[in-house]
Amino acid sequence: MRDFCSLLKKDVRLMASGKFFSMSLAFLIVYTLYVNFGYVRFMDAQLYNVYLYDPAGEQETVSTLVRRVSSQKELEKAILDDSNSVGIDASTGEARLVFYEVDKETDRHRADYALSLLLPAGKADTRVIGFRTPEQRARKEITCELLFFEIAAVGFLGIAAVLFKEKSMGVIRVHAILPIRKNVFLLSKLVIFLLSDLIFALLLTLLNVGPADTVYILPEVLLQTGLLSLMMALAGLVCALLLKDFRQFTLAYLVIAIFAASPVFLAANTAVKWDWIRFHPFYHIYMGLKNAYFGTAAVSLYYYLAYLSVIMLLFLWAQRVFSREMRREG
Repeated sequence: MRDFCSLLKKDVRLMASGKFFSMSLAFLIVYTLYVNFGYVRFMDAQLYNVYLYDPAGEQETVSTLVRRVSSQKELEKAILDDSNSVGIDASTGEARLVFYEVDKETDRHRADYALSLLLPAGKADTRVIGFRTPEQRARKEITCELLFFEIAAVGFLGIAAVLFKEKSMGVIRVHAILPIRKNVFLLSKLVIFLLSDLIFALLLTLLNVGPADTVYILPEVLLQTGLLSLMMALAGLVCALLLKDFRQFTLAYLVIAIFAASPVFLAANTAVKWDWIRFHPFYHIYMGLKNAYFGTAAVSLYYYLAYLSVIMLLFLWAQRVFSREMRREG
């Protein structure tokens, strides 16, 4: 325990001297300013646009908020250009809804709103399905995206930068001859990055989502953050131990940022839809974090078992690579 505490203090001092905590604070400030004075202020918080294709004119009682289109092709183009909108195809005699899926709660709201515009005023069977305002939804969405990026990309880069600095200082060579358990070297770094990511997630959520909603969603958000933090920290350690210098690591970082994170953001938050995205591991990880922010974290046991299995495999791999590095240094 004494060895672990000593390594923990050493790693904290090293990260502080490397401006890691200062950078995290700077990112937190920038993200908060962006959410509160950029994203939320200038977002489009209007109601969903509703487009109707009714060639036979059978829908007689239609609200003035409904926009009519003259063809099936025009309806599809309108929905493609306005991915938050709802289309109503009445060409077969029945109102058929067409829209891009977001999440179950929002989709129910959009469907009820669109169908209510086909009824005479005062005749709609209105029911409350949620109390989330457009601003609250926008805050949760952007906060989730920023947190995922911070941990998956910035955190991955940060732990590798610390390890490369230690390698250049000969720290691994010193550990190779010290009479302490080798796992302690890895565990101390994992604990520091895990705690820093959890604190970052807490502050980011509190400042941008608000105290009231944060209390409700915080346990699940911290759980998803902790799992993602451990996985990315271990992945960063493995890459840093396998690669010779930071230049090679930068290439691995770009692969993760571009090929791992970008498709996930596109598939989860835009009209772009790919059938293969369900096989993308980062997609399920991101959706787990997003569901936590919206209080709908109905994640199966298999999800957590797969997550923990990946973390365990990465830890064993990191152990093996670190032992090889110590033998080489020693």
